Amino acid sequence: MDNLLTINQISRRSGVAASALRYYEERGLIASERAGSGHRRFPRAILRKLAFIVFAQRLGMSLDEIRAELDKLPADHVPKGRDWARLSGPWTKRIDERIAELERLKAGLAECIGCGCLSLDRCRLVNPADRAGQLGPGPLFWVGMERARSRRGA
Repeated sequence: MDNLLTINQISRRSGVAASALRYYEERGLIASERAGSGHRRFPRAILRKLAFIVFAQRLGMSLDEIRAELDKLPADHVPKGRDWARLSGPWTKRIDERIAELERLKAGLAECIGCGCLSLDRCRLVNPADRAGQLGPGPLFWVGMERARSRRGA
C-alpha cells in the first residue's frame, strides 16, 4: 500500500477537490482501490491522469469526451510520456480554433460591444436589414456566423 495515496493526498497534490475526485470516479474517469477500512486509495500514477483531465477541461472538452480519450490509453501498463503525447497530439487543431475564437472576442470588445448594437437593425455597416437577427439571438458576428448556423442546425 506504499504506492497508494489517500483521497486527501491526491486532492492536495493535484489541486482537484476531493468531491471532484469522487465525481470523476463515479463517471469512470479514474479508479481507486478500497482499503480495509473502506477508504479510497489511489495509485500515484493517477496524478498524471488528473493533470490530463484538468488540461482537457481547460480546452473545453466534456467529461464524456475526456473519458473517450482516456479509454484509448493502454490497459497493460501505466501510461508514459509517449502515451500522453499520442493522446494529446491531435489537440493542436482544437487549440488553434480556440485561439482564433479568443482573437475574435478580443476584436469584438472594441468593435461590437463598443458600438452597442450587437445584432440590432441599426447597424447598416456590418448588419444591414438585421441579417444576423434572422439567424438567431445573441452577438452572432462575435461568436461567428458558421457557429451560429451549426447551433441552429441550418
